[in-house]
Amino acid sequence: MAETMDQARWRTWVVLAATLLGMGVTASLGRWQLDRAAQKESLQMALRTQAVRPTLSLHESTMPEDADVTWLHRPAIVRGRWLAGHTVLLDNRQMQGPQPGFFVLTGLQIEGREEVLVVQRGWVARDVSDRSRVPDIPTPFEETVTVAGRIAPPPAKLYQFAPLETGVIRQNLDLAQFAQEVRRPVWPVTLVQTEPASTGAADGLLRQWPEPSVDVHKHYGYAFQWFALCALMAGLYVWFQVLRPWRRRST
Repeated sequence: MAETMDQARWRTWVVLAATLLGMGVTASLGRWQLDRAAQKESLQMALRTQAVRPTLSLHESTMPEDADVTWLHRPAIVRGRWLAGHTVLLDNRQMQGPQPGFFVLTGLQIEGREEVLVVQRGWVARDVSDRSRVPDIPTPFEETVTVAGRIAPPPAKLYQFAPLETGVIRQNLDLAQFAQEVRRPVWPVTLVQTEPASTGAADGLLRQWPEPSVDVHKHYGYAFQWFALCALMAGLYVWFQVLRPWRRRST
């Protein structure tokens, strides 16, 4: 009989420890999601602040050493010449719908400098019958153009099988590799073009870029789920370890 009571006590302590551990983990995850939501709200506020700042003339600015967050998402213009032979098409990209296509990126040599800025020029549909066909995109290289847009980090990277891509059609673009290809210094940020270039023929590219996503509500939803799971653990413990035994003893 004593051994049975010892086993019951041991089981009670194990259940209590497991419940407290589970509640601690789920509550911590809930608080972490709330912290992430607060960070995203701060980022959202920063994006709105950056969007209304004065337009930055990149051809009059010093190249940053890294992707300075104080520059990101700020309106900007730049003057220079297209490096028409250094256009990259990022495959499997979408814009305003499920149709597959390419993000068109071209290097722009900044006026009066050796430095190159990668411009995310827009989106073009892919030929579904011939995946390898490169669309014709007018890129005048003999005249200086002015390009307006907003400063952004390089496009998000997708999974790729080959570690190094050098063709026109690629899955991702590595700025360090691109600098070796153009044999010039390349800025650590890019310019998302939002308007047609000042000169040259129309390029036919779409530029309905999506706003940077922060997904604040997603984190609040996850936090609610974790806190609800924590409350469920507490409720189950109280019912099975406290209330139910008490009701049995009362009857």
